[in-house]
Amino acid sequence: MYAWTLIVVLLMVMALAYHLGRKRAIASAGGVTQINTLHSLPSYYGLYAAIWAGLPALLLMGLWFGFQDQIVTSLVTANLPAEMLDGQSSGRVGLILNDIKNLATGNIVSATVTPEVQAAADQYARLARIANWAMWLAVLAVAVGGMAYAWLRTEPQMRARNRVESIFKFIMITFSSIAILTTLGIVLSVVFESFRFFQMISPLEFFLGTNWSPQIALRADQVGASGAFGAIPLFTGTLMVSLIAMLVAVPIGLMSAIYLAEYAPRNVRSIAKPVIEVLAGIPTVVYGFFAALTVAPLIRDLGALAGLNVASESALAAGLVMGIMIIPFVSSLSDDVINAVPQSMRDGSYALGATQSETIRRVIIPAALPGIVGGILLAVSRAIGETMIVVMAAGLSANLTANPLDSVTTVTVQIVTLLTGDQEFDSAKTLAAFALGLTLFLVTLVLNVIALSIVRKYREQYE
Repeated sequence: MYAWTLIVVLLMVMALAYHLGRKRAIASAGGVTQINTLHSLPSYYGLYAAIWAGLPALLLMGLWFGFQDQIVTSLVTANLPAEMLDGQSSGRVGLILNDIKNLATGNIVSATVTPEVQAAADQYARLARIANWAMWLAVLAVAVGGMAYAWLRTEPQMRARNRVESIFKFIMITFSSIAILTTLGIVLSVVFESFRFFQMISPLEFFLGTNWSPQIALRADQVGASGAFGAIPLFTGTLMVSLIAMLVAVPIGLMSAIYLAEYAPRNVRSIAKPVIEVLAGIPTVVYGFFAALTVAPLIRDLGALAGLNVASESALAAGLVMGIMIIPFVSSLSDDVINAVPQSMRDGSYALGATQSETIRRVIIPAALPGIVGGILLAVSRAIGETMIVVMAAGLSANLTANPLDSVTTVTVQIVTLLTGDQEFDSAKTLAAFALGLTLFLVTLVLNVIALSIVRKYREQYE
């Protein structure tokens, strides 16, 4: 039976428990007219019963799903003929077990079905059915038992509200802890793998080297696999593309924010602001196609008319399109902080005889500058972490150049390149992606911390 069916049944049991718990509380108080003798509202008693009916059953269901396949697989493996497993590698054994599971579920197998495999598949299907029925019985038994326990504990003196709120508080703390622990796990995994990389490659070579060629020789006579890991070309390419993007996004975004906040009529603002923010919802791969098929050929043709040698994939094309993509970030954040400037500051400026443009330049922009700078730093973090546009418009060549018309690559592009396909995480080539990721993480973390500190200082000043 499907898991969703069991979840629906559990929800129905929880609804029944809520109704019975609420009814039990009212009855224990002596009727509807006496519910003021209850410690909590009747709905809290119903929620208490629903939680006891649903939460333990859902936990059991999750644990059952987590261990059922492992237990059934181990039982099937124990009954396989010895000649099927003797001398086989772990990968080959996994392939045999995968064929058994596919055959049991009616999917395509990768090899000829032998009588042994068919028998194992039949056993797997039989054990899976038994496990599913056992799960249904166990989960429903726990749900009914929890409902009965809550029903028996319901009395007027029970602090149902306190217990329900404590349970919800525990649930929220648990989910918050999961998010924090997940982030910590990601950071630690990147740090540990980066440490392994720096045991193979000197940090000085990585951070100060000017040649990036992460190809490790598999044989002593292999040519063209020097394994150079100087990341300076990646850092300069990332900075160049991000700088071009910000030169496009900051002026346009800031000017559009000033117009929408100070000059635009209400009907124009109601249309223009959503249209600008639509740019933020366009997938980056669409921007990449636009850069590769429209902007890059246009720049190449204009360069040819001017007698310049423009690469088919250039940092300029990627930066221009990335800047267009980042305009909504700068515009929206700047518009919010400009609107947050108190109207009294505008009125005071006008009272002293300043014009609207003078008020904007000398009062509003200086007052909103901390928030604007914070928004720009957040936009810089977005530009540094962009991948798809650079892959499709700037190329994959790690060139150390200051010419925006040349092909360059960035840190994020190289991370994608190094981890594409089947990889073994024992070579410096693959581990280099984690070192690049750690560097990118630290840079964006610093930028975000600076931006948030500036915005926090701004809010404390005007709220």
